[in-house]
Amino acid sequence: MKIEEAIAEFKNYCFFEKGLADKTLESYQNDLDVYKSFLNKRNIFVVEKIKSDDIKDFLKVRNGENETTTIAHNLTVIKNFHIYLFRQKFVKEDISEFIERPKLRKSLPKSLSVDDVDKLLDIKLVTPFDYRNKAMLELLYGTGLRVSELIHLTLTDIDFTNCLIRVMGKGSKEREVPLGEYSIYYIRLYLEVRASMLKGKTCDKLFLNNHGTGMTRQGFFKNLKAILKEKGLNEEVSPHTLRHSFATHLLSHGADLRSIQEMLGHSDISTTKIYTQVSDDKVADDYVKYHPRSYKGD
Repeated sequence: MKIEEAIAEFKNYCFFEKGLADKTLESYQNDLDVYKSFLNKRNIFVVEKIKSDDIKDFLKVRNGENETTTIAHNLTVIKNFHIYLFRQKFVKEDISEFIERPKLRKSLPKSLSVDDVDKLLDIKLVTPFDYRNKAMLELLYGTGLRVSELIHLTLTDIDFTNCLIRVMGKGSKEREVPLGEYSIYYIRLYLEVRASMLKGKTCDKLFLNNHGTGMTRQGFFKNLKAILKEKGLNEEVSPHTLRHSFATHLLSHGADLRSIQEMLGHSDISTTKIYTQVSDDKVADDYVKYHPRSYKGD
């Protein structure tokens, strides 16, 4: 079977049988097109001629051009492709079976300094949109919510009496997160002007866009970028950066790791433990700064 025909068959399988999204299918197609081009340069045009060493050599070439996460994704797609070929009996064996996935390097999430957070949150309240943006950012930083959790909040998810917010997280798991005074104060201010944003419509979403309907992920990203630009802050900062900042700042001020895990909604504490990593420079600086025998004066 020709490689391009096999790719087309595999793509149809992914769409009709596995129900993969269009963007995922597009990503699969791009990866397999690059893979096919590599094989064609080796004069390999049919799937029966592909060997395990061809996959390994392809990954070596890709490794010199891309990050580890990209290589891992490439290999996942290629493995799924060859598993499909074997199960459909287009080939006699799965040549990708014993090829190991590259180990992904875990890096410490980026976070903002407390000063930068203060700068970001210093929003002059003039229009209803200012009140909304201020409340959203205070809540995001004050609770460590994922942006998807933030935009799906409804009016009934806020418990002002007990200072809690109910969140529906990953895997439809509900959790309760404490609300600080700043978050409560600015949510209350926003709620006073929220009705003016409805434009005669009815919507139970807590945060509204300029059409009077629920704020979207894309809309929030756009608003955040505009605020970052206005404040002269790094425009690469994302809503997830505020989530990381929330966890990092809590930990640096002595919060228990288990408590942070609960608030972030991590199912495994190993995910939360990444916040315990600090640089060697920070360790050295803290030693010099805080240890009573670190410095001998003249």
